[in-house]
Amino acid sequence: MKGYRISVLRHGQTEANEKGVYIGTTDLPLSGKGAGELCAKMDEMDYPAVHKVYCSPLRRCTETAEILFPYTDMTVVDDLRELELGEFENKSVDELINKKEYKEWLRGGRDSRPPQGESLNEMTARIYLALHNIIIDMMNNGITHSAIITHGGIISNMLSCFGLPKYDPKYLNADFGEGFEIIVTAQMWLNSQAFEILGYCPYDKIPDADKAE
Repeated sequence: MKGYRISVLRHGQTEANEKGVYIGTTDLPLSGKGAGELCAKMDEMDYPAVHKVYCSPLRRCTETAEILFPYTDMTVVDDLRELELGEFENKSVDELINKKEYKEWLRGGRDSRPPQGESLNEMTARIYLALHNIIIDMMNNGITHSAIITHGGIISNMLSCFGLPKYDPKYLNADFGEGFEIIVTAQMWLNSQAFEILGYCPYDKIPDADKAE
């Protein structure tokens, strides 16, 4: 049965990431450091050759896609945007740590949301819609390998909710410019809304001396 591979990658760093500030829907570009780190990783690691890129609408993701996959067709998928953090947006942990609402959010379950923000269950519902539309588009257009460029929170929830085998979300954290390789078949997705987690992405480069001649 035909399998469809997807490389799910986190965007590069922004200035807010460097300062430890929460950003969800704030549309920040990559920082100079973040763009430089992505270029360095392209030299150090093997990113897959993909036929299409599906991307969060936020600039930190579209700019990451332009660096990692500069010659690949890109489609923006609105439902791949980061969690809406409401009143916690653009705040650091130090600014929030003594607030009652912040403590309640951290203790709460998947239905808990920041004031004027979004719950994990609400985010997961739109992740499903994004994935479904991406997988159907791949099937309809014969795309056998694509990339998704999105956010750390989206990736950990996507893989913990729909991925097999099952992992705790804390083990599914992606570093900047990195992520996971998954594979899905039409039967897996349409019958079970599930995909298989293959491993980490990108891949370590094989030194020239170790390559087969």
